[in-house]
Amino acid sequence: MILLVLIASVLIFGITVYQFREINIDYHENRMERKEEQIRQSIDLAIQKTTYPVTTENLDLIFKKEIYEIAVVQNMNFNIYSLEGELIKSSRPKFANDSISMCLDAEVLNKLEVSPIKRYVRENALAGDKYQASFTYIADQKFKPIGILNLPYFEDNSFNDSELKEFLWRLLGVYLLMLLMAISFAFFISKYITRSLETISTMMGKTNLSKQNKKIYIDNPGEEIEKLIAAYNGMIDELGQSAVKLARSEREQAWREMAKQVAHEIKNPLTPMRLTVQSFERKFNPDDPQIHERLREYSDTLIQQIDTMSSIASAFSNFAEMPAQQNETLNVVKIVKLALDIFNEEYIHFIAEEEEIIAKLDRTQLIRVVTNLVKNAIQAVPDVKSPRVLVSVASEGNMVKISVADNGHGIEKDNEEKIFEPKFTTKTSGMGLGLGMVKNIVETYKGTIKFTSHLGKGTVFCVKFPKENV
Repeated sequence: MILLVLIASVLIFGITVYQFREINIDYHENRMERKEEQIRQSIDLAIQKTTYPVTTENLDLIFKKEIYEIAVVQNMNFNIYSLEGELIKSSRPKFANDSISMCLDAEVLNKLEVSPIKRYVRENALAGDKYQASFTYIADQKFKPIGILNLPYFEDNSFNDSELKEFLWRLLGVYLLMLLMAISFAFFISKYITRSLETISTMMGKTNLSKQNKKIYIDNPGEEIEKLIAAYNGMIDELGQSAVKLARSEREQAWREMAKQVAHEIKNPLTPMRLTVQSFERKFNPDDPQIHERLREYSDTLIQQIDTMSSIASAFSNFAEMPAQQNETLNVVKIVKLALDIFNEEYIHFIAEEEEIIAKLDRTQLIRVVTNLVKNAIQAVPDVKSPRVLVSVASEGNMVKISVADNGHGIEKDNEEKIFEPKFTTKTSGMGLGLGMVKNIVETYKGTIKFTSHLGKGTVFCVKFPKENV
């Protein structure tokens, strides 16, 4: 619609300019013919009244004064030439100084002679301005040519140009108004037409496999839009079914993997327990004087393996279900120091920017986060010549920042994406649940946990908690 208005405006402007020029041409042609006819009538009247013989030689005498009177009355200058093209008389007093106009060229004489209406008009240029000059014969009373009438006609288009400019400005205003109306109309029409598509687009943008997606219902949609909505709603149904199947499959797969891990970890202590029982059964001798010592060793071995199994069960229990948060206002600096007291490694250092950073957190879960990160750091520096673990606490706006840095071997690029996955570990022992548990606790508090690592240089884990937790 906007393009049509623009094309129409350009065409109308072009046609208007063309029409005005055509009108100017017709106007000047008609005006020159009228002036020429009026001057001819005045010349014929002067010839009728003269007492001189009407010949070419007497034209200078016949129009000695009359030529100026006619020019004044008609408000237009003209010239009289002989039949040979020589200037006889001009209404302009200084015409004699114009050497170019003293005689007519052969082309004018030839064109005038062969013209059926004995009239010839041509365009000339003078001082950079174009003008028309008409040539026609002056006849005596017997219609015998005795001279040539030359009428220079200068076109004055200033008035018409001014009118054209004013008209074009008005036309421009009208078309600007029409353009604004077309833009507004096109906008509302397009919004009306595309509102259904926008609804579909918005709903498609909100489509998510992890949540329940809504279907689209629109009153009186077009035939094409109705087909599109039906296809979308069908896709939502299929997507919902696929999401349920996928979730069930993921849960089943997760439990399978977890069951394998649990079975593997439980088998580890069961094997030495079995061997210990079998060995004790073979070597048991009630009369052995060291029977009590052997029984104690046997009991210690079993108790140690049972404790191992208990820790395995506790680790899975802690990961699967976090205890309810018991938020309290506490000094994070003090609690982190308390969490570090259980470690005896001399290379563990602690720094804090402030002596007191207050936040609302669960004391037990905060300690679990710190201890798991520190354990992870300690396990990363067993082969380092000068091991170092640095724990720092700082305040960043409304967040508490806890960093644990080590100068261990670092984390390989291939393992960075899996570092927080449950049961993932690069160690020869352990459940691989520590960092997964930490991430679970941090996200429960709407915090963040990130790390940066460089192979051969070390790793820095950074945890941020909001100071206020609802």
